[in-house]
Amino acid sequence: MDDAPHEDDDGTADDDTLPGEDALNEIGDDDFDVPDSVDEDALNRMRAVADLLDEAVTIPGTDVKVGLDPLVSAIPAVGPVVSAGVSLYIVLEAANLGVPFTTVVRMLANVTVDVATGSIPVVGPIFDTFWKTNAWNVDLVEEFLESERARDRERRAFAPDPRHAETVEESTGDEDEDDGPIRIDVTE
Repeated sequence: MDDAPHEDDDGTADDDTLPGEDALNEIGDDDFDVPDSVDEDALNRMRAVADLLDEAVTIPGTDVKVGLDPLVSAIPAVGPVVSAGVSLYIVLEAANLGVPFTTVVRMLANVTVDVATGSIPVVGPIFDTFWKTNAWNVDLVEEFLESERARDRERRAFAPDPRHAETVEESTGDEDEDDGPIRIDVTE
């Protein structure tokens, strides 16, 4: 289907596109350059760790996915500490990717709840089966990166085209020398 606006007989567009919307659509997802501060390999490692800890295997006959986190947390005293250490790796990588401080604090809160509740005998591993701290934390990082990508797309869509920008040095001098604000004195 053609997404371009069509003109009616009177020459006006017949759809409700917003100014600049076509420019946003032309940029597309493939045009997004990951900033130098974003290490795509780090993001892939974070996803792999989260999947391993939270959603490695689907329990047969259910839609419940479980990872190593509930198994490791079942080991008294040592298990929750090991689980917390691996979960903090994801938080550290997120901080290195430039995730905002408030998001890092949310991620730390998720890990804290996971460790505190996961350390309770019997209840902790069951809780860890359903409390997907690492997957949620990776989702928070991906949401941040997606919002940055969207902001970047908007900036590029609405920024002046540098190929057509006229600089002061390129000015021909034919323009009025005083293009400043106009002053109008009103007297009664």
